[in-house]
Amino acid sequence: MLRVTTLKKRSKVLLTVEGRLAGDSVSTLEQCWRELRAASPTERFNVDLCGVSFIDAAGKTLLKEIYRQGGRLLAQGCLNQETVKEITSAEGRSGTEGKKDTKRSHIIFYIAFFSLLLAPTLTPAESERQQRPLPAQAPTGVMRLTLDQAVALALKQNTTAEIAVLTAAQSEQDRKIALSALLPQAELGVTEQWQRINILAQFGGTRIFPGFPGHVGPYSTFSAGPSVDGPIFDLTLFRRYQASRNTANASRADSLSTREQVILLVVSQYIGTLRSMADVEASQSRVDLAQALYDQAADLQKEGVGTGIDTLRANVELQNENQRLLEAQATRETSLFGLSRLLNLDPRQQIEVGDSLSFFDTPQPDVETSIEEGLFARHEWKSLQEQMRAAENQKKAAFAERLPSVRFSGNWEQFGTEPVSVIPTYTYTGTVSVPLFTGGRIRAETVRADLDIQKLRQQQADLRNQIALDVKTALINLDSARSQVRVANLGVQLSREEVDQARDRFKAGVANNIEVIQAQDSLARANDNQIAALYRFNQARADLARSIGQMEKVYAR
Repeated sequence: MLRVTTLKKRSKVLLTVEGRLAGDSVSTLEQCWRELRAASPTERFNVDLCGVSFIDAAGKTLLKEIYRQGGRLLAQGCLNQETVKEITSAEGRSGTEGKKDTKRSHIIFYIAFFSLLLAPTLTPAESERQQRPLPAQAPTGVMRLTLDQAVALALKQNTTAEIAVLTAAQSEQDRKIALSALLPQAELGVTEQWQRINILAQFGGTRIFPGFPGHVGPYSTFSAGPSVDGPIFDLTLFRRYQASRNTANASRADSLSTREQVILLVVSQYIGTLRSMADVEASQSRVDLAQALYDQAADLQKEGVGTGIDTLRANVELQNENQRLLEAQATRETSLFGLSRLLNLDPRQQIEVGDSLSFFDTPQPDVETSIEEGLFARHEWKSLQEQMRAAENQKKAAFAERLPSVRFSGNWEQFGTEPVSVIPTYTYTGTVSVPLFTGGRIRAETVRADLDIQKLRQQQADLRNQIALDVKTALINLDSARSQVRVANLGVQLSREEVDQARDRFKAGVANNIEVIQAQDSLARANDNQIAALYRFNQARADLARSIGQMEKVYAR
């Protein structure tokens, strides 16, 4: 059912649309739009589609006309935003065709000119990649996936999960870089050079002896040998290494948290696809039933027992069920596309799901136990704990800069004027550095690290409350969905009995088919309630597993 509300503010009119923009609902929006345009032709109109759950072809046609007449379309959600983008881009292209024609000759000239310039630099492989954004070999056949297979495939090639793994790998390399600063550094060098020294510039003053040359050289020197350099005591470097190790652990926990989030998205999309498939099956079953009831009404009319109005009612109900079937089929295909996108499959790959919506009762977990389990297992909590340790080590590193540091360096080399006349030489140096004045830098670094700790403590408190809220909400939804499934199953059973009895009464001529139509509607609502209850139950189980940090353990087996 479509609901349209109007809000007028100054020179703007806002139309808020909620529900399904499909079938007969399109005419409702069209009538409202025409009335507002006739009443206020000079005002600007904004059409808010954020509450629209589905848009069919007729709805898209109406939105194109609204946009062409100056209406502005607002949308949220991937599907609605893509629909609005398609409408606005198509209208933009049609409006600029005349401008493109006037400059076509210039565009063709510049394209040809730059093609001649760039043609020699493009290799065949590059040109082939530009012409073929998709893999050359299209996938064949239909990929049938169970829930376990879909989760495993997502963890293997989902882009978000892969980026999280790469980020954790980068943090591990940062840890190794910080560790290298604590270890000795050695290198081997070979040098040969020619020098000429100005004695007056080197020692200053005037000539010491008359006739003494003003320079020495040129002469050559040759040296070859290893050198070593490293810290003996530097507490700052050690604390920074500890901080980098904690940061790497936090990044690893973030990666695992991202994996669980990806699993939740895949499971939710998979369950949503199962729901859409169940809707299609239920709609097809109702179409078959409506067709049988229409045939029955037509046969009774031919026999002189039934009336034309009964046949007409049955035909109307049949067309309504066909309309619902078409909508359910479109929703099923859209859900499959979304699942394929999460699995990062080839857009041309056709997939189908191998499971079905099912119900199996599970005991209701305890709230406090589940909250404690979530705080213990959630990777977001572990990540914040590691970030807290990293901030504390950064604070200690800043304070340690006030302490002395000891370094050692030295080299041993063969040195001489030429390679055949070298002799062994060496230099060993020990350095003790004590900072005296740093312009307030150490104090500022300490305060900044302390502020980071306070900020992380606030985030930790917020996350603790969020985990508790997630667990409580999931448990409430799970308990409610369990009861809804039982009620919905009973409702479907009773509705089927109602349809059978109404059908028998109509066949016996005791009543007209109004009772049959009402029983069909009751059965449709009961089927929808059953499918929705099963979906809520399975989704609540997934939400509970995510809230206690057991998503990968439950679904990635």
